[in-house]
Amino acid sequence: MTSTVTQANREAALRSLQGLALGDAFGERWFPPLRDPARALDEIRARRTPEEPDWRWTDDTALALAVHQTLSRCGEIDQDRLAAAFARAYEDDPARGYGQGMRLLLPRLLAEPGSWRTLAPRLFDGGSFGNGAAMRVAPLGAWFSADPDRAAAQAELSARVTHAHPEGVAGAVAVAVAAALSARHALSVDAVADRTPLGTVHDGLRRAAALPLTTPPHKAAALLGNGRHTRADDTVPFAVWTAARHPHDLEAALWSTAEALGDTDTTCAITGGIVSSATGVDSVPPAWLARREALPEW
Repeated sequence: MTSTVTQANREAALRSLQGLALGDAFGERWFPPLRDPARALDEIRARRTPEEPDWRWTDDTALALAVHQTLSRCGEIDQDRLAAAFARAYEDDPARGYGQGMRLLLPRLLAEPGSWRTLAPRLFDGGSFGNGAAMRVAPLGAWFSADPDRAAAQAELSARVTHAHPEGVAGAVAVAVAAALSARHALSVDAVADRTPLGTVHDGLRRAAALPLTTPPHKAAALLGNGRHTRADDTVPFAVWTAARHPHDLEAALWSTAEALGDTDTTCAITGGIVSSATGVDSVPPAWLARREALPEW
């Protein structure tokens, strides 16, 4: 039976999208050439807001916008329409930081969206297990927050358009479930792991669940990964853990996530999308929102 998506669910999805974009743009500040790692770590630990006036978001947000647009138009994931939306997002601005696999796949989906069925499984000899399906999916989880199991199923559909490998799918499922639980004020790492398919992402979540939330982020990242390898299992457990560490404080969650360095735009996008499903973005410093690149008016 199909569960109803209420106005409250739609509002949670929009909150998640706003927080994802903020985390993405904030996390992007810590990469070279803007900052070398030593300078980035010093400034993060000092909680020094990046001084650049314009915080541009990356492919994480561009593809999250495509997910949200598809949900808004269809009410659920229509994979061919989502593939077309991804392709249009890439065509609009291919310089958003897309990875190798997406640069190969997305232009081909523009002419034939349905070709993802044959093309995505061929990426990297069995499909991508990168973090790209996870980084964009938090708003979907918030959209289906009335039914976390449906959020998991819809996340799988959204992932398979570009990430055919089971671990790429599992990363998306985990983040969507985390965002759904966050919107319900019921987030825990164990609860996310319970709904995540068995495999390396699931194993990482179980390790994360065993870590005390008082663990310093850099020590947690040493055990869980910080996205440096851009794999789902190297990214999702840590980002879910930092979200659970600060479920009611988006600003603190983003600082803690950035403190581990690594793939900070993606880890911060994931954490931001999860936490803001519950909190929204109004509590962060006004300068952050003023500097973040605006989202499209639609």
